[in-house]
Amino acid sequence: MVTTDFKSQLPIIDISPLLAKCDDPNMAEDAGVAQVVRKLDSACRDVGFFYVIGHGISKDLINKVKEMTHQFFQLPYEEKLKIKITPAGGYRGYQRIGVNFTSGKQDMHEAIDCYREFKEGKYGDIGKVLEGPNQWPGNPQEYKDLMEEYIKLCTDLSRNILRGISLALGGSPYEFEGKMLRDPFWVMRIIGYPGVNQEDVIGCGAHTDYGLLTLINQDDDKTALQVKNVDGDWIPAIPIPGSFICNIGDMLTILTNGVYESTLHKVINNSPKYRVCVAFFYETNFDAEVEPLHVFKEKYPRKFKSQVAKRVVYGQHLINKVQATFANLVENS
Repeated sequence: MVTTDFKSQLPIIDISPLLAKCDDPNMAEDAGVAQVVRKLDSACRDVGFFYVIGHGISKDLINKVKEMTHQFFQLPYEEKLKIKITPAGGYRGYQRIGVNFTSGKQDMHEAIDCYREFKEGKYGDIGKVLEGPNQWPGNPQEYKDLMEEYIKLCTDLSRNILRGISLALGGSPYEFEGKMLRDPFWVMRIIGYPGVNQEDVIGCGAHTDYGLLTLINQDDDKTALQVKNVDGDWIPAIPIPGSFICNIGDMLTILTNGVYESTLHKVINNSPKYRVCVAFFYETNFDAEVEPLHVFKEKYPRKFKSQVAKRVVYGQHLINKVQATFANLVENS
């Protein structure tokens, strides 16, 4: 096993050997893949967060996504409010600073929220809340095309990381790709944190993520993301240029029968500079009934006895969270 000290820093995993073999059903027999799998297992068990390098998405694209996001957030409020988020618009679009709440407390950030688009009525009453087109800014002009390309690449990358995680748990590479992920949903939060001139302004309060995997693309020159380790200490997630920070979410905790647990994290921007973070959330099917997968219940039978183990419909879980987050949206918008 990999013996890394996760008390003060997050593990760094070069996944290029996994990506080179990701379409080979016998990938587990490859020595490079086996090494990546061991590192993934260690990271997911011990901390739930890790840096991903060797992921194949160009540094230029990663940086361009952040640069254009900065350009959007620098616009006057009147311009940004042209794509204002509303409950009637499926909670998609721009929210001004202070609209978002985490655990009932106001967060100091602004954001654009996007979700995978789907046909009206596809998910019945549950899906109605999120129905509608994404609202992409018209300025910068190429932003929509850039982000749609980026989302496609993040979707593929997430699927391949999950194949490694499935091997790490002792399954086949494809355990998550049955009925749970035939039609994976995704969520994108494009977030801007204003620079501050005082300490410990909560950009985003402590929370776990709702879905399977998150890929975080953060500014290279400011440290703001903090991750809670097993000792209860907060570890700073210092940026590594060109990397993603990957973490596991609540649905993966359930699917793995509690072997991998989602980890609390928060954002405190103590920098006077404006900070941008683009978070891509890879999810199960919207209407998936999420419960521990049979293969992992057999391998880890007694691990998961909490009430979380009950079956959860992912879309309902997401909507409950969205409506709690934006409970004050009407008053503040």
